[in-house]
Amino acid sequence: MAQGADAEMGVNLAEAADVAQILIVEDEFLIRMLAADVATDQGYGVLEAGSSEEAVAILERDPNIGLVFTDIDMPGACDGLALAKFIKRSWPAIRVVITSGKVIPPDNDMPDDVVFLAKPYRPQELAHIFVEALG
Repeated sequence: MAQGADAEMGVNLAEAADVAQILIVEDEFLIRMLAADVATDQGYGVLEAGSSEEAVAILERDPNIGLVFTDIDMPGACDGLALAKFIKRSWPAIRVVITSGKVIPPDNDMPDDVVFLAKPYRPQELAHIFVEALG
């Protein structure tokens, strides 16, 4: 019986390893929580960071991140746009979506393959962006 339970647990762990991971980088806790809820409701795994420095540390230790969703206006050494540029240079396969309610970056300032979503956004819009980015 215990052997069956272990086998079942192994299957569940294997399935969990196949779940796409989204790193949400947002300094405002309630907005970060909303984005995390949308991602988990869509079946994605979620990691959270409150600054670009924290995000880079997570990216360096977790190779399973498929998408980074980041605010532009963030405290710390670099903003979300600089973070997006760094991610595309360092991990080109990771998809990036940036958001802001204050700044709309010019197209020539956006890295290739980075999507912009203006705040405020509806949860349905965010879910659609996640699905489009990760499938």
